This record gives sequence, C-alpha cells and structure tokens, in this order.
Amino acid sequence: MSRGRSVQLSSSPLLASKTPVWRSKLIVAAMALGFTGLVGRAAHVQVIENDFFIRQGEVRFARTLSLAANRGRILDRNGVLLASSVPAPSIWANPEDIDRADPVKLRRLAKLLEMTPAELDKKLHDDEKTFVWLRRQLDEPVVKEILALGIKGVYDIKEYKRLYPEGEAAAHIVGFTNVEDQGQEGVELVFQKQLSGKSGSRRVIKDRLGRVVEAVGETVPPEDGQDLQLSIDSKVQFYAYQKLREAVLEHKAKAGSVVVLDAQTGEILALANYPSYSPDKRGNLGGEQLRNRALTDTFEPGSTMKPFAVALALEKGLVRPETMIQTAPGRINITGSTISDAHPHGLLSVNEVIQKSSNVGTVKMAMQLQPREMWEMFAQVGFGQKPQLPFPGVVSGRLRPYKSWRPIEQATMSYGYGISGSLFQVARAYTVFARDGEVVPATLLKTDGQVHGERVLSVQNAKAMRKMLQMAAGPGGTAQKAQTMGYSVGGKTGTAHKQEGKGYAGKKYRGFFVGMAPIEAPRIIVAVMIDEPSNGRYYGGDVAAPVFSQTVQQTLRLMGVQPDIAVKPQIVAKSVEESF
Repeated sequence: MSRGRSVQLSSSPLLASKTPVWRSKLIVAAMALGFTGLVGRAAHVQVIENDFFIRQGEVRFARTLSLAANRGRILDRNGVLLASSVPAPSIWANPEDIDRADPVKLRRLAKLLEMTPAELDKKLHDDEKTFVWLRRQLDEPVVKEILALGIKGVYDIKEYKRLYPEGEAAAHIVGFTNVEDQGQEGVELVFQKQLSGKSGSRRVIKDRLGRVVEAVGETVPPEDGQDLQLSIDSKVQFYAYQKLREAVLEHKAKAGSVVVLDAQTGEILALANYPSYSPDKRGNLGGEQLRNRALTDTFEPGSTMKPFAVALALEKGLVRPETMIQTAPGRINITGSTISDAHPHGLLSVNEVIQKSSNVGTVKMAMQLQPREMWEMFAQVGFGQKPQLPFPGVVSGRLRPYKSWRPIEQATMSYGYGISGSLFQVARAYTVFARDGEVVPATLLKTDGQVHGERVLSVQNAKAMRKMLQMAAGPGGTAQKAQTMGYSVGGKTGTAHKQEGKGYAGKKYRGFFVGMAPIEAPRIIVAVMIDEPSNGRYYGGDVAAPVFSQTVQQTLRLMGVQPDIAVKPQIVAKSVEESF
C-alpha cells in the first residue's frame, strides 16, 4: 500500500456485511446477565451471608488483646510486703516478618535475650508461625535496648513479674507463681482466685506488621486482684528462720522447723523451715526444699505428749499435782514389754513426773485411764485431725481408733510413741494449756475479732499444767536452756527415734521443744524441731530449746510484752537428759 493512499473502510467485505440483530442482542444480554451476577454475588457476600467473610477478615487482621490484671499483694500483719507484682515486659516475634538482613543486630538481640545466636535462630526458624515467645518477663531497660535495635518482626508485650522481698525466710509460706502468674506453692497457690483478679480485653485491627490500626468495640478493663493480709509478722518470721538455720548448721542436722502461734488468737506469727529456697530463683528445686515440713512432715511427738496424758488424769480426778507416784526401779512391765526411764528417779510427785520427764510415772497414770478417754483427749486437741488450714500438703497424722489399742500401745502413746503428728499440730495442741483449757483454731490470715475455742480442760487443771511445764524448763528440768532473759517460760522437750520402714533408725533422732511465755498469761506458743542432729548432741533440751529461748525473747519484745521477771535465769551448760 502506497504511503499517500487512504483506506476505504466501507470497501472491506467484513465491515460492509450486515450483523444480525439477534447477535447484538445476545451480546448485550450476556453482558447484562454477567453484571447482574456480579451484583448478586456482591450482595450475597456483603449483605446476605457475610459472616464467613467477616470471620476470615477478623482472623487475618482483628485481634483481641488481653489486658493483664495486676495480681494482688501479699502483706504481713503490719502491712509489710511479702509479695508484689512489678511490670516486666516480654519479647515475642513473628518469624515470617523477621528481617535477617543484618546479622549483627540479630547477634546483639541474642545477647540481650541471654541466649546463643543458634538458640535464637532455632526459635525463628519456622516461618509458618506468626507468634513465638523469645523471652518472658525481662527488665524494662533490657526491653528498651531490644526495641531500639529496630528489628522488623520483634515486639514487646506488657506483663508482670512477682517479687518476694523476704526471700528464703518466708518462702514456704508465701510460695511462688509461674511465668503465667499462676500460683504454684504456698499462699500464692491457695489464694489464687482472690489474688489473680480478672483480665480485661481490647478488640483492635492490626496491619500485617502487627501494628494497631484502630480499636473496635468496647474495651473491658481488667479487675486487679485483691490484696491479702496474713497473720505472719515478717520480723518474727525472719528472726525465727535465722535462729533455726544457725541451729541446723551448728548441729549438722538434716533440717528443722519453727512454728510461732499467738496463744490468744490462734494466729500464726511465724512458720519457718530450713533448708529453704529463694522464690525468685527456682532452678533445680526438689521436694526437699519445697516441702513445708512444719505442715507436711509427721513424726512421733515423744515426750511432748506426756502433758496431755497427765492433764487427762487430773481432769478425771485420778491424781492431783502433789500426788506421789513410785517410779522405782526406773522401769515398768506392760504385757511382757519393758518401759524404762533414762535415769531412775524413785518417788515423784505428778509435778515432778513432768519436770523429770518420767516415762514410768506417765505410764502409771495413763494405764488408769480408759482408751476411749485418751483417744478423745488426743482428738480434741487436734491429733489425727487434718488442720483446718488452707494450705497445700497439710497432713492429719495418725491416731488409730481406740478399740484396736493393746495395753502396750496405750502405754507408749502416753509418752508419744505409736501416734504421729506435724509440728504445727503439736504447737496448736498446746493452746489448751496456754488458753486455760481451750483449744483455739489456728489461722494464717490476720484476725481482729475475739476467738472462741473449744473447752477441753478446766481452768484450774490448765493452770496446774502450766506450772509443771514451767518446772520442766527450770532448775532440775529437762529444758533449762529454754529459759529466757526477762520472761518466764514453760514447755516440754521431746526426743524421738526416727522411723525407717517398720522399725526405728538406730542413731537417727528428732529433737524438739514446745513451750509458751510468759507462763502466767501466755501470749505466744513456740514449737521447734531439729531433724537428725549429728554433731554429738540430739536431745531436744540441747538442740531445740535454745532456738525456743531466742525466738521467744525477740517475739515478745516485738509484741511489746513487758518482762515479767527481773533476774536473768541461770543457764546450765549441760541439760538434763530427758526420757524418750
């Protein structure tokens, strides 16, 4: 075709031919039908059945953010913090968004997270995941350094970390939480519901980089947990723990426990165990450290049970404090079995039976009682009964039904063999003497109201027993090392062979002492147990009584109790050996 020549379109045979009308109408109809289908589909998707697509959109872009509630504080009776929560942000990542172009930044990130580059790479290896924790509950300065690196795909989230200012001293009471802020031990576990509160929520739209674009719906604010005030006195707790620790180490013992009760209200002022642990550093912890021995470990109480048998004999009118009992020749035969005293004493009054801790004298009184009477007495003061204390692992001990008792079993139970209980049970049982014959319920929470107990003994007999306990801790008694400067005390020693299987370990003992002060109007009861002392001395009067003395003196001073004696008592260097 020449450049100057024009094309005549009308001369084209294709263009010149006429198009049938039906074809044009068909094309227009097809276009209209397609448009109508698109409109219908759009209406179906956006109006009629849009739930599925809304859900899919929300899955990709909408998020419900949990607003963490601040866990309640745990306080001692004076408002001192035992546990509290502080902000501790956590770092997470979206592996598919991680910018790996700068390995220097990633190595710096690994260092700040306290992990190796290989460990970090392993966490970020799965690109199909959209969320992975890198490190939980970091210090805020560290989190600021991490965010300052500007690594794409690495984010922070607000969380809280639990702090325990009293550390090892109160660990077995307070317990601890896990990284999810769930109580795992102690008060943290028992009162999880009250302390945890209720998390809030916030509905937001996020872009593909995880940034919040806008908030949708209403924000539900979190409800912070309730504060909890315990009956514990943190100063008493710390002092008791320190003295217990010193005694365990001095006597090369396996473990030890101390319980301090307010004799008038039943409040637990201190409950310490050693070995202990730091609630903030719980790596490689075992049952030996976590176990709250004062509540979970049972043992045969030994001579600390003698006052209950003697008190019952007084209550039944079988003896009086001045009644004389022949304990010579220092042993007694019960149905073919011989029970002996550590030293022969001859003729003793009932008062002296407790003072000298005579097995023979105690058994002679106990065998005049009916088994049912002894069983009821032991049960009333709490033996064989699970303490009504909201605490994990609390045990009931063992008190067999009286109908199955043989005479020798009744005899041995009167001085603490064949029956078992925890140190806490023994301490609470002694409230019957401190409260003029009433046993009071124990509590771990601070109480301001009047506490009513259950009467077990008459006031007269309870006071008579306190006088005997005072003699046991005085000159000629088995626990002269329990005496305390400025305060009158009374109590009872105990030394018991440790059970192993169905028998007793030959050279393994527990030494304990339970007592009260001031003796005329007791304010506190202190129970001490030293498990397996192995440094030459194992009697309760040697290993446990000194801890009692030191704890009583400090506790009464902190409580503002005025001294009731003016002269420093004489402490003998060598205590009298008590009968088992």
